[in-house]
Amino acid sequence: QVQLTESGGGLVQAGGSLTLSCAASGRTFRANPMAWFRQAPGKDREFVAAIRWSGSNANYGDSVKGRFVISSDNAKQTVYLQMNSLKPDDTAVYYCAASKGLAVARVTSAYGFWGQGTQVTVSS
Repeated sequence: QVQLTESGGGLVQAGGSLTLSCAASGRTFRANPMAWFRQAPGKDREFVAAIRWSGSNANYGDSVKGRFVISSDNAKQTVYLQMNSLKPDDTAVYYCAASKGLAVARVTSAYGFWGQGTQVTVSS
């Protein structure tokens, strides 16, 4: 089993920045990609970004491209999401996820392990 623990959420003004962390423990599969998703009230869970533990193959959802940066620290078993130029529309619960397979996927069904989520609120 893989345990994922997110941290770093909070309240920030529009235009500000936040960095989320996701610490992985347990039986981690270093070949399997990691991702961030988010879910706003009343909406489906949305793909934000994904990356391999090696740091390669980073890719982003259209709504965050150019503003968010995903990175990984293999030694610390931690994945980060640096969020810049935040907008009120970025308000959501952000979830870290570990993939079931080797592909860097953008759909929730490809991910088998999830963290508990961390709330990000962006005020206007």
